[in-house]
Amino acid sequence: MKILIYGLNYAPELTGVGKYTAEMAVLLASRGHEVRVVCAPPYYPEWHVAAGYVSWRYQHEMRDGVTIWRAPLWVPARPSGLKRMLHLASFAASSLPLLARQALWRPDTVMLIAPTLMCAPATLALARLTNANAWAHIQDFEVDAAFDLGLLKSSRAARVARWIESTLLRRFDTVSSITPQMSSRVVLKGVEPSRVVCLPNWVDVSTIFPLARASDYRRLLGIPVDQKVVLYSGNMGAKQGIETLADAAASLAARADVTFVFCGSGAAKEGLLERCAKLTNCVFIPLQPTERLNELLNLADIHVLPQRGDAADLVMPSKLTGMFASGRAVVAMARRGTGLYDAVSPRGVVVPPDNVKALAAAITVLASDPERRAALGKAARHFAERALSPESTIGTFEERLAMLVRKTLVGKSRGKRAKVDAPYFGGPRSSSAAARRHKPATTEEAAPD
Repeated sequence: MKILIYGLNYAPELTGVGKYTAEMAVLLASRGHEVRVVCAPPYYPEWHVAAGYVSWRYQHEMRDGVTIWRAPLWVPARPSGLKRMLHLASFAASSLPLLARQALWRPDTVMLIAPTLMCAPATLALARLTNANAWAHIQDFEVDAAFDLGLLKSSRAARVARWIESTLLRRFDTVSSITPQMSSRVVLKGVEPSRVVCLPNWVDVSTIFPLARASDYRRLLGIPVDQKVVLYSGNMGAKQGIETLADAAASLAARADVTFVFCGSGAAKEGLLERCAKLTNCVFIPLQPTERLNELLNLADIHVLPQRGDAADLVMPSKLTGMFASGRAVVAMARRGTGLYDAVSPRGVVVPPDNVKALAAAITVLASDPERRAALGKAARHFAERALSPESTIGTFEERLAMLVRKTLVGKSRGKRAKVDAPYFGGPRSSSAAARRHKPATTEEAAPD
């Protein structure tokens, strides 16, 4: 089957949407599908284009059996609401020639990864032109996040943006998202339930697993074995509410046996550094290579996952799957009934969002209770092994693709496109996810024609 994936982020980005998009493409290619990707050069979460790539050229490469075209884009050094919109628009415009080029290839399915929905009109146009199936996969509800989190503030603009979003989503043959709650939100936006699929994110439990020894990072960072490490690893952005971790670290500064380690980058990192500048119990390190991820995650005695209350069910933190697979205790901030709460509460500790006192109290209790930490870590690991393998999610994806292709063939035989009618996968399917290691890629300039 010919599958075209169209999205902003892709490997070698180490976190977020790019990581999962790349893993999906590689898994599909390994199962015999012909996969092509149109994306941007890697820039996230540092917000500058990675070495070996340029922001102003079209580039072409092969990576792990996947053909990749990269379109230029503008990357703001200090992203704000308006700058983010211009950033997304630059990719939507510059990628059009690359997308048009794929019409000659005639894909069976065109899959848009959101963010960004600015690319939805072109996705739909290509799908209709080539009689391909149009699929939108939502990792983040970017429109809701932009207004609900205060990145953009105009109520009139919010109404217009949400109307446009709903109009576009209703035109896709399939719309998927990564939790049952986020999938239900798609239905509330006007998409027929029969067109909605839940495709959870995943983790490769053979790559991320509990170590029987202390992590090498304790030696590298000079952290004694008996010190309790509270680890945050990933993007440091507006949706994370990461400032609550700085406040929790400040409230626990008197505890000599607890160290906070922050690993990552993002728009909020500078502010976090300022908050923690006078704290001796905080250590900062940059994002680590993929091949070091298991060693890093095993540094934690306690993983922490902050999230702003107003970000509930707009996103599902991608880092959670790795936390579970590492077999360490997890403390998350989430409201009851949200996807994050439902995922963590049976096998971790959940405290209310934006509640520093509750977060500090949960860390204090776990830091003093090794048996409780071990029990939670074991439960998290068991869940990862049972429910977060790649096969189930990719299997669901392939089943849906095969059904869409059959519908299209029937429609062709009747001289028209057939309307999609498939069951709504509202429940949590076993997720998948391979943190597959990506082989080095060769990069070359490519004309967009």
